[in-house]
Amino acid sequence: MRILDWYSLDKSGRRAALARPFLQSRAEAARVGAGVIERVRREGDAALLDYTETFDGVRLENLRAYRKEFDEARKELTTEQFQALKRAIGNVERFHEAQLRQPLTVVTEPGVRCEQILRPISAVGLYVPAGSAPLPSAVIMLAIPALLAGCSQRILCTPPRADGTVHPAILVAAQQCGIDTVYKVGGAQAIAAMAYGTETIPQVDKIFGPGNAWVTAAKGLVSADAAGAACDLPAGPSEVLVLADNSARAEFVAADLLAQAEHDPLAQAILVTDSGVLAQQVLNEIETQRVQLSRTAILDESLQSCRCILAPDLDTAMRIANDYAPEHLILQLREPRRWLAHIRNAGSIFLGPWSPEPLGDYCSGTNHVLPTYGHARALSGGPWRISSRPSPCRKSPQRGCRHSVRPP
Repeated sequence: MRILDWYSLDKSGRRAALARPFLQSRAEAARVGAGVIERVRREGDAALLDYTETFDGVRLENLRAYRKEFDEARKELTTEQFQALKRAIGNVERFHEAQLRQPLTVVTEPGVRCEQILRPISAVGLYVPAGSAPLPSAVIMLAIPALLAGCSQRILCTPPRADGTVHPAILVAAQQCGIDTVYKVGGAQAIAAMAYGTETIPQVDKIFGPGNAWVTAAKGLVSADAAGAACDLPAGPSEVLVLADNSARAEFVAADLLAQAEHDPLAQAILVTDSGVLAQQVLNEIETQRVQLSRTAILDESLQSCRCILAPDLDTAMRIANDYAPEHLILQLREPRRWLAHIRNAGSIFLGPWSPEPLGDYCSGTNHVLPTYGHARALSGGPWRISSRPSPCRKSPQRGCRHSVRPP
């Protein structure tokens, strides 16, 4: 991770300092994604089974997770793990329920009544990555908004483990969020299956969820096809920008940078600061902390695209942050809320040293499905735009109560 002096960089140098690694491989990801999509449309389940064997190392007999797998999954989680999932679900539900909009009626002039009537999307597909680590948090971030919106058909796709099963935390989280239809398929092929349908996986109207470069490319391709499915937003690979002054604690800043950098080889972490002393302290802390982490192979790649930018003052630092428009923005500043008004472009903002970004990834209540590589200039975070219909009663089995859902 290098320190770059913003004041000494020319226009092209500044552009390079904020360049995202994914954009350099976007054309290749789109080419591969197009081939995967075309084959899934042509061969259906057979293509999905073959891709699963190729990329996930397991030959499946069927693609769907059945009741026995859900039951066994619950037994594999400890009480503490189960309660942690429940707590996260409760927080996410409370925050997203507060965002529900009501129908609108306006009389624009005598005798003219204009109304906005809200309806949920009928069929939604949720994609949950599970490559190097299971992400039950992503299940919660996607499934709770779909439940609150009242979407009648909710399916979930996630890659299987080497033994052909879905990670138990993902199955338990899905069941607790009202999802009983889970398919063991990942990558661009999962996006293609949900967009166009196969013999087993139904076609949906809209796809939600984060993913790697190939998943993101596939989402862009199917959403551009009138015969495909709409998609939420470009969400992945992950990125974070930390704005810090000399009041920041270097070990906290380094931990937040590493927490994002270890997600993916194409993830990016950027520090922008007006303190040269802090910049060097953070670099030292990164080297100290990274050797204690388990995902050093990923960090060896992602840190090559990470930067520390030395700005002449905080006003310039704010402009850099807005130009970059990060997925996650952390304000490690004196009086961070005072600077909040200066931020225009960010997916999710974390204020102060005691607001670590991973808290938002897991259980604070906000959504972690956020726009990446600059799309925060035009897109807001979270998939709650599924609908704004008032939430159904979650105590009635006839209304899709999450407490009474049983897998097939």
